[in-house]
Amino acid sequence: MKRRNRPSVYRALAAGVLAFAAFGATSPGVASARQSTDDGPEAGRVPLRVATYNIHAGAGEDNVFDLGRTAEALQSLHADVIGLQEVDVHWDARSNFTDEARDLAERLHMRVFFAPIYDLPPAPERTERRQYGVAILSRYPVVSAENHESTRLSTQEANPVPAPAPGFAEVTVRVRGTVVHVYSTHLDYRADPAVRQVQVDDMLGILAKDFGPKVLVGDFNAEPGAPELAKLWGPLADAAPQGGKTYPAIAPVKRIDVVAVSPEVAVTATRELGTAASDHRPVVADLLLHQLGS
Repeated sequence: MKRRNRPSVYRALAAGVLAFAAFGATSPGVASARQSTDDGPEAGRVPLRVATYNIHAGAGEDNVFDLGRTAEALQSLHADVIGLQEVDVHWDARSNFTDEARDLAERLHMRVFFAPIYDLPPAPERTERRQYGVAILSRYPVVSAENHESTRLSTQEANPVPAPAPGFAEVTVRVRGTVVHVYSTHLDYRADPAVRQVQVDDMLGILAKDFGPKVLVGDFNAEPGAPELAKLWGPLADAAPQGGKTYPAIAPVKRIDVVAVSPEVAVTATRELGTAASDHRPVVADLLLHQLGS
C-alpha cells in the first residue's frame, strides 16, 4: 500500500491527540550514566522515575490479549513517565480494536501522547482510523508534544524502501519547575543494521535541537554495544550498563530495551520487571534532573 503524504512533524496540540486521563556489564564503547552516590537527594536536583515497555499490542508472551494485565505491569513500576512501544489504536481484531493509549492512560490516571507510525483507513464496518505506534504516559504536566519523522522501512508495503515516516515521540514535561524532554522510540527490527544506523542519526539530529535534560527510552532492537548504536554514546549515556536482559520476557537472552540519558541527568537506580505481560520486560530508571537555574 502506498504511503500517504504526511507533514514532517506532527504537533500534538494542533492535532488534538494529546489526551488526558480522567485524573489529572558495560558493553565496549558504551558510555554509562553518571551515578549519584549520595544517601539523600542531591541539592538542586529533581527526582524522576522513568520506564520503557514494549507492550506487544497488549498481548503477553503467551500471545493472549489482556490489556488489564498490561496495565497491572505498568502500575507496578510506579513510574512518573513511561515510554511505550507497539501500541494499537483501533488497529484490528488482535487488540479488539481498542484505543490502547487512551485506555492505559485512564487505568493509570496519567496523561498520554500517542505518536502513530501508521495511520490507515478504517477497517470494514468500522469508523475509527487504524493506527499503530509509540506513546508516552506522564503523571506530570506535558508542556508540548511532537511526533517526529525518522527513517523507516514500512511493514505495510510489499517492497519497502527506507523513507521518512512518523513515530518518534517527544514530550516536554514540567517536573516541579524543571523541564525535561522525554523521547520514545522503536528502532528497526531487521537483522541488517543499516536502517537502525540511519535512525540513530535522525534521532540525534532531533535531540540536538532541544536544550536541558533529555531521556531517550525504547525498544532499540539491538544491544547497546551494537556498532550501529555507537553514535548515541557521548551525547547520551546508558542508564543501566549492568542491567539484565529484557527479551524475550521469559528466559531473556539480550538487552534491547534501553533508557539513555543526557549529561544533565544522574541515575540512582535501575531495574527490570520479571513479567510475561508482554514479550519484552519493562525497564525502570530512577533519575535526578538539574533544577532550573542550578
